Amino acid sequence: MDHALTLEHVVKSFGSFKAVDDISLAIPRGSVYGFLGPNGAGKTTTIRMIMNIIRPDVGEIRILGQPAGERVKDRTGYLPEERGVYKKMKVLELVAYFGTLKGMSAREARQRGEELLVGIGLGDWIARNCQDLSKGMQQKVQFVSTVIHGPELVILDEPFSGLDPVNTELLKDQILALRDHGATVLFSTHIMDQAEQLCDYVVLIDQGRKVLDGTLDEVKQSAGGEVVVLETRGAVPDLASLPMVAAVSDFGHHREIQLSDGASPDELLAALVGKTSIRRFEVRRPSLHEVFLRTVGRTAMSPDEETQDQAVAR
Repeated sequence: MDHALTLEHVVKSFGSFKAVDDISLAIPRGSVYGFLGPNGAGKTTTIRMIMNIIRPDVGEIRILGQPAGERVKDRTGYLPEERGVYKKMKVLELVAYFGTLKGMSAREARQRGEELLVGIGLGDWIARNCQDLSKGMQQKVQFVSTVIHGPELVILDEPFSGLDPVNTELLKDQILALRDHGATVLFSTHIMDQAEQLCDYVVLIDQGRKVLDGTLDEVKQSAGGEVVVLETRGAVPDLASLPMVAAVSDFGHHREIQLSDGASPDELLAALVGKTSIRRFEVRRPSLHEVFLRTVGRTAMSPDEETQDQAVAR
């Protein structure tokens, strides 16, 4: 398979803290690849090594068949986690400027920039100063600046952070359009629903190590155990005490029940009949969010981990 990006046994430490610990990846061309993990897992550090901002201590990174570095920079687009625009510049001037930095002529960059800004809903703002834009609008301007030159590999670090639902959907459409036109998109997130809606492949890392890697279906299957979505009317028995139940998540209007290994949904249904009024009983595979929780087993960093992550970001 032709790969847009490969990492081979990459390691990066900051003092005694190992931020990235022996990660190997192979990202197919023309795919949307989710780089997933909790805060402090090492996602941003890995992306910065891919972009040659920092160097790995050990291992090799290849982009589009070449070593990471100057020879491939014009074939890539990078939206960092840290947001920022030149506030006094006009929107189209800013976007066109970034296009010229990637080798476009000034005329080509202005023409393409205007097309993209109109397409992302900023057509009425192209002559305004960037400081006049809301934070969400500025983020869309940064996205356009990232992709104006038609990069073959697009790397987006937490691209949906701070966007409202409408602009989140618009950005999702833009990412899928990039893939449909042959680009490879790698984006990091700790929000599993976004990854599940967009990704062809995902990798999950935790504490600097790769935990799961593969297609979305493969990663879901690796978690094992079916999930039952249960809605009832009236009292519900103590589900966690039932032998076929491994875990229960209560969402108020419904409960999601992880079955024990080897347990059948029919066993659970039989245990409930006559004890509650069942309105919904749906059997499905685990969501990516559930895989994340089962695999990582935590939803927040400890104070020490947070301090380490902040140190890496600096």
